[in-house]
Amino acid sequence: MNIAQLRTFVAVVEHRSFSGAARALGISQPAVTMQVQALEADLGVTLLDRAYRSVDLTEAGRALLPYARKVLAELDDARDAIAELSTTVGGHLEVAASTTPGQYVLPRLLGGFLREFPDVSVALRVLDTAAVVEHVESGDAHIGMVGAEVHGARVHYERLGSDDLVMVCPPDHPVLARESVLLSELVEESFIVREPGSGTRMVVEEAMQRSGIDPSELHVVMELGTNEAVLSAVEGGMGIGVVSMWVAEKALELGTVGRVPEHGFPLARPLFLVEPRGTMTRAADALADHLSGILGS
Repeated sequence: MNIAQLRTFVAVVEHRSFSGAARALGISQPAVTMQVQALEADLGVTLLDRAYRSVDLTEAGRALLPYARKVLAELDDARDAIAELSTTVGGHLEVAASTTPGQYVLPRLLGGFLREFPDVSVALRVLDTAAVVEHVESGDAHIGMVGAEVHGARVHYERLGSDDLVMVCPPDHPVLARESVLLSELVEESFIVREPGSGTRMVVEEAMQRSGIDPSELHVVMELGTNEAVLSAVEGGMGIGVVSMWVAEKALELGTVGRVPEHGFPLARPLFLVEPRGTMTRAADALADHLSGILGS
């Protein structure tokens, strides 16, 4: 039994003849006969009594007719629903983002997106980078945004702009009296760092390795879960930290922290959209286009 056979059967009933069904469906009368015969053979019953110039339903045909009409109606509804998707964007969108894009970038940009697509609702979850990638990979989030790639994950990354990381210290730190300093000269200083899995930490550790420094050599006095917490610890005199310029900008203006004159900073950290490898929802695809249009590459 297939849809074509059901559609042909219903057409014969509604037009009360094989020839009328053939004209309505735009196929030959022998093709109509073959479709009905194949349906009857599949069900093992006679559905139509063929009489001269008329076709009547058998008992089995009367039993099948309402179900056949229901199947065809639901198929038409499905086609309409899919066609509507091509003209409207709606539904719920789960977005996962690491700390900096989740707290500073996306909140500024989602308003414009929602004004453009008012039928979409968004839930934004702020997680560490590794968790963002895991959520997109597993389907728990439709799309994500991070500041570092997690290698080996089954996702697609699209670069969108960058985030400048700055090294900051307490305003009375001796390093501020110097014109410049090398990262290797700071290894023995007290450092406040982000937690493992943080994009900021990944990028900074990669920069250290490029400079020939083993990140494990750092004198880490504290690990914290957000850029704001790192900045607060630096303001409290706990040591040196690396945070997003978006986070540090006001504190630098107020003088509650100083900017370490290390020649490798500010360190441009790329921002990435994290997309599933499969087909995205229309809402996720629209958000990706919206962010690409604003942030560029």
